[in-house]
Amino acid sequence: MFAIPLGDGGAELRPLEPWQAEEFLAHMERGREYIGQYIGLPDAVTGLTSSRAYLQSYADKAASDTGRIYGIWVGDKLVGGVLFRTMDVTLGTAEAGCWLEPSAVGKGLVTRAARLIIDWAVEERGIHRIEWLVAAENAASIAVARRLGMTKDGVLRESHPYRGERLDIEVWSVLAPEWRAAKEDDAGDLAGGAG
Repeated sequence: MFAIPLGDGGAELRPLEPWQAEEFLAHMERGREYIGQYIGLPDAVTGLTSSRAYLQSYADKAASDTGRIYGIWVGDKLVGGVLFRTMDVTLGTAEAGCWLEPSAVGKGLVTRAARLIIDWAVEERGIHRIEWLVAAENAASIAVARRLGMTKDGVLRESHPYRGERLDIEVWSVLAPEWRAAKEDDAGDLAGGAG
């Protein structure tokens, strides 16, 4: 299995697969309350069977080229992940997302991991538009969208029923030409700083 380093501290991005259901469930147990503040992932993964089914659904999406899921490990501990909840290669669109348990917050892991999968989607799969849908109150996830160079497209007011409330959902996006231009700017900044 491949593993891509995410910088200092031994963090890595790796595929999450059905055979890792026990580890995924243990991770959900550690972060259930924190992760579940704005997303339903902990509500979907409540036991070994549902953990395996959730990961299998993404294995099926990967096989049909309609989604992907990756875990973020620090050492030998799964602490979060990034995913393409949806991916339509024909339309050139994908929806990216993330989650972390509390022990991994504030280290830039999601931003670095999301950059890797977005770059892959744009450069390898030809995706033109990457979306990031986020609860309007989820400041940490909105900050990631900003760090990724995304633009806020708008707000879907009270569009998402969640745990007895209706949440406003912000839609953020980055287009392939914007993504490439930002990469070129970053490369130019690095080259300029080297002299």
